[in-house]
Amino acid sequence: MTSLPYFDADEIRSALPYTTAIAAITAGLRSGVDPECDSPRLFSAAPGGEFLLMPAQGSEFSGVKALTVAPQNPARNLAKIQGVYILYSSDTLAPVAVLEGASLTAIRTPAVTLTAVSHLAAAAPGLTPQAPLVLVYGAGVQAAGHIRAARAVFPAARFAVIGRSPERVTALCAEFPKLDIADHGAMPETAVSAADIILCTTSACAPLFDGSLVRETAIVAAVGTHGRDLREVDDVLVRRSDVVVEGRASAARENGNLATALTEADWAAPTAPRNLRELVSGEVTRRTGRPALYTGVGMSWEDLICAAAVFSAAEQSTRR
Repeated sequence: MTSLPYFDADEIRSALPYTTAIAAITAGLRSGVDPECDSPRLFSAAPGGEFLLMPAQGSEFSGVKALTVAPQNPARNLAKIQGVYILYSSDTLAPVAVLEGASLTAIRTPAVTLTAVSHLAAAAPGLTPQAPLVLVYGAGVQAAGHIRAARAVFPAARFAVIGRSPERVTALCAEFPKLDIADHGAMPETAVSAADIILCTTSACAPLFDGSLVRETAIVAAVGTHGRDLREVDDVLVRRSDVVVEGRASAARENGNLATALTEADWAAPTAPRNLRELVSGEVTRRTGRPALYTGVGMSWEDLICAAAVFSAAEQSTRR
């Protein structure tokens, strides 16, 4: 235990660029990771927020992410999500590493989103242009991460942003001086109608836009919230879209974007949303005249794949 390695935020970002994270997530899903077998997330009250524990099991590594979620922190210029990831050997159940948790989350969420978006684009060749217009809702850490991940998948993409705080939108745009990101806060309806890809990365409790405005060829990803009382998209969009979720069980439990549009019978029907494993395995077919919607709440298997990739990269570097 005295020699247990710790990976800080800079080391995680260095070892886990978005291309690496997306490749690891895709490979994991194709090699046997089943989102329907993921351990449920465990929530418990904390002062001014909540504790969040996310255990996951794998053949080589297992792990648990222990986080705190403090909704009031951003207004104090503090991180909303903080914590650590503990990686274990699945053989001995001995801990092998500890990783800084917030940076791991900041990478894995956009990586999972763009895994979904890229495969939804591939499922309908020709619908998503090589230089898509990507509209990002939000101006925080996840918005910036999703822009970086989207650039890794769509290098020629153009970007526009809508956020509640003009100051935060300005600061976000300043992070990407070469992209000439447009601020569409003054004309959101026009931006939604024009977008090829819409990435929702907010903590909204109500739909961000009218789902009828979304183009038939567009891809929407709503990933900023968890909890059945929070949502970023409306029932109109859900009902007119081909829907993909991380895992059906977790989405039925926690995804507010789907809570009022889908009943228990819908989840049990053959037409229930497909999950990420089925998407990356080529089992999802997009229908003509329908946008595609991916919506996620965050799952434990995603963190395990990313944490294992960081640790394995360090192990390989040590052997060289």
